[in-house]
Amino acid sequence: MHYITDILYWISTGLLVPVVVLLIYFFLRSLVLLGGWFGHYLDVRRAQSRLDALTINLDTSGLDGLAQSLPGSKLAVVASLRRMLQTPDAAHIEKVLADFELEAERDTSTAKTLSKMGPMLGLMGTLIPMGPALVGLSSGDIASMAYNMQVAFATTVIGLFSAAVGFIVLQTKQRWYRRDLNTLEFVANLIEQKQADK
Repeated sequence: MHYITDILYWISTGLLVPVVVLLIYFFLRSLVLLGGWFGHYLDVRRAQSRLDALTINLDTSGLDGLAQSLPGSKLAVVASLRRMLQTPDAAHIEKVLADFELEAERDTSTAKTLSKMGPMLGLMGTLIPMGPALVGLSSGDIASMAYNMQVAFATTVIGLFSAAVGFIVLQTKQRWYRRDLNTLEFVANLIEQKQADK
């Protein structure tokens, strides 16, 4: 039994370096994600009021001029609306909607990973140094205990920070994409209605 617990101890202490490296990567990735989110927020703010004004009273007669009135934006919803209006048949509309959902899933995948993996790695980074810290405490090596406790607390903070950024970005982007999907489905229904009236 003693050998088994020694093996578990060696494995867990060997995982500390990969966990710390991953936490540093997650921290840097969360900063990049935060910057990208802010840029996306500015794009959404500029384009959304224009889109709302164009679609709030839109009916089948206004579909022809909608493509020319769309804002010049790199947002996925604007590109999807353009594609939908260029080829307004049922198969292409379904493809545009499916592509938009895939794009939304791809865009939120990093935030999902950070929000789920950040706390896991933070907890691992907390628990792994606790063993050596307790050993240092029992042997009277206060300096070793203090160092290991410092590592434990630092990894917790970095993991929680990464998870918090991922969670906030995920929540806001999901809300934006749900609203955009609602707009796309509304325009798709108008196109179908217009074709049915012909």
